[in-house]
Amino acid sequence: MKNFKINTSEILTKDGVSFVIPFMLITSCFAMWGFANDMTGPIVKAFSKIFRMSVTEGSLVQVAYYLGYFAMAFPAALFIQRYSFKAGVLVGLSLFAIGSLMFIPARMMGYYYPFLLAYFILTCGLSFLETSCNPFIYCMGTEETATQRLNLAQAFNPFGALLGMYAAMTLVQARMNPLTTTQRAELTDAQFDVVKSHDLDILIQPYIFIGMVCIMLLVLIRLSKMPKNGDKQSTKPLAQSLRELSNKKNYREGVIAQFFYVGAQVTCWTFIIQHGTQIFTKEGMPEKSAEILSQQFNILAMAFFTVSRFICTFFLRYIQPGRLLSILAICAIAFTAGVILFPDRNGIYCLVAVSACMSLMFPTIYGIALRGVGDNVKVAGAGLIMAILGGSVFPPLQAIIIDSNVTVLGVSSTNMSFIVPFVCFIVIARYGHRAYVRHNIWKTD
Repeated sequence: MKNFKINTSEILTKDGVSFVIPFMLITSCFAMWGFANDMTGPIVKAFSKIFRMSVTEGSLVQVAYYLGYFAMAFPAALFIQRYSFKAGVLVGLSLFAIGSLMFIPARMMGYYYPFLLAYFILTCGLSFLETSCNPFIYCMGTEETATQRLNLAQAFNPFGALLGMYAAMTLVQARMNPLTTTQRAELTDAQFDVVKSHDLDILIQPYIFIGMVCIMLLVLIRLSKMPKNGDKQSTKPLAQSLRELSNKKNYREGVIAQFFYVGAQVTCWTFIIQHGTQIFTKEGMPEKSAEILSQQFNILAMAFFTVSRFICTFFLRYIQPGRLLSILAICAIAFTAGVILFPDRNGIYCLVAVSACMSLMFPTIYGIALRGVGDNVKVAGAGLIMAILGGSVFPPLQAIIIDSNVTVLGVSSTNMSFIVPFVCFIVIARYGHRAYVRHNIWKTD
């Protein structure tokens, strides 16, 4: 273990060239998609209220959101393979801005499904960004320091996420009409249209803001000189790259682990609102106040996530990534069990603690999975971004459990629904352990 310590001065240097400025510009994109990702989770509950829908129907926001990641990952990989990482970033920011500004015509139409289309276009942009930015950061230094460098870049993602959560709470949830879900269901169509119109005006404002910021960032990166590392065009056919990657057990299992990780993350951060609202309303709190307090716990969870990311990045200097990943996944399993079993605020505290455990997971799985892929790094990165589809698959499963309203051995359906991330963390723990064994004992892919 003592030989694993890495000299941090080498993280952003390769062949004597420093990549600090390009690293800072690309890392700003990490904060941008963090803002979008974590503003969207709480808004699932807002859409359910605005359009008088069930939790399952509201979760279609997450389906559309993460479907965009899945649909555009390989086209993005082929694009950056043909052109460059920088070109991929610029296309990603363009689609991100277009999708965000599409909330304006969606609001004018006043229907739910145009918003889903806007989310889909927005996340096609995010897919381009993540497919480009993650391997771009990976190539801004040596392969030995890649996992640590990815964790450092991803450490700034939660700052955008915190801002997104705060925007959802103060600019959307707190300003929406205070009518409860039950009271909205009792409104006449005319009354409902007035309330819906007001709430939609509130909901689109943060997205207009982020669309404008995307345009400004796009111009800044377009005018900046970026490194060419990893931009060498490959003549290798896509089918050959996929065949070579599929033969690498470390990569293949990494894609599966990433699929389950994103599912765990999205379910924990999306349904903390439902979980908290259930607990706080039982304590006698009005529904709107309970939702806002639940979002405050969500922000606290992200704060723990942010601090933990920096702490874990430090520990990666001394602990092999696979081992640290498996340790944190086991802790997440224990805390998720607490969410299921505790019917009071202790369950919320456990859910906050889960976020601290998740902080390391995405970039570490990404870095471990890319180990040894060679000139297939762009296609390999696309496969790992496609795994974000887990964020589209698992939330509806959890929502179905919540909507069932079935109590098992005194455990409510909302609490029981967290069996979904519980299973996801088991898969991640297994991958971390197997990656550690392969790298440190078997020395294989």
